[in-house]
Amino acid sequence: MAEPVVITLGQIDQLAPRALPVYRTAFGTEQHFLVHFGIAASALRASHFMAQVLHETVALTRELENLRYRTQRLSKVWPQRFVPRGPLDPASYADDEVRLANVVYGGRLGNALPGDGYLYRGRGLLQLTGKDSHAQATETLRTGYPSAPDFVADPDAVLSARWCLGAAAAIWIAKGRNEAADAGDIEEVSTRINGGTVGLAERRRWLARTRAVWRD
Repeated sequence: MAEPVVITLGQIDQLAPRALPVYRTAFGTEQHFLVHFGIAASALRASHFMAQVLHETVALTRELENLRYRTQRLSKVWPQRFVPRGPLDPASYADDEVRLANVVYGGRLGNALPGDGYLYRGRGLLQLTGKDSHAQATETLRTGYPSAPDFVADPDAVLSARWCLGAAAAIWIAKGRNEAADAGDIEEVSTRINGGTVGLAERRRWLARTRAVWRD
C-alpha cells in the first residue's frame, strides 16, 4: 500500500502564504482525518481536495462566508431572488449579512427556524453551509471519531483547529467527492461542493497549481 500523501506546512506556505494560523495548525497536527477518510490515499485526491479548499477559503484566509454584497452584485449572485428577475429589492439587503443570509438560505438546506440561514452560513475549509450539511458532517465524522462535536449544536466548532479539517474531510466523503476526484472530474467535484459550478474557472486554476505540488 502506498504511503499517504502528506501536506507540509512548506507546501501550504507555497500555495497560501497568508494562511490563517488556525488552518496552519490544523494541517500541522490533524492530517489523520485525511488519512482516515481516504483523501490522502492518492496525490490526485489530495490535489482536488486542496484545490477546492483553497478556492473556498480564498487561499486559506477566510473562515466565514462573506455576505456583504453591494446592491448591483446581489442581482448577479441570486438573480432569481432579486430584481429585475426576482421579487426582492437588493437595496434592502446590501451590506446586511444577517438579513441576506436569512433570506437566501432560510427555508432550505435544512434551515427551518428563524435565524438558521445566518447561523448556518458558510464556514470552514469547505464553507459548510446549511443545517443539513452541518448534521451530515457530524454524522460522518462520528463514524470514525465518536467524540466529535455536534456541529448543529455548535457550528463554530467547524472553525476550530481541532475539527476544521475533520469537518471538511467528513463532508467531502459524505458527498462522494473521492470518487469524482478519482475520475479527474473537477466539474463534478465542484458541483458536489456547492451545488453548482460557480467559480469553476478559478477552481481549475487552483487544481493546476495543486497538481504541480502533489503528483502520483
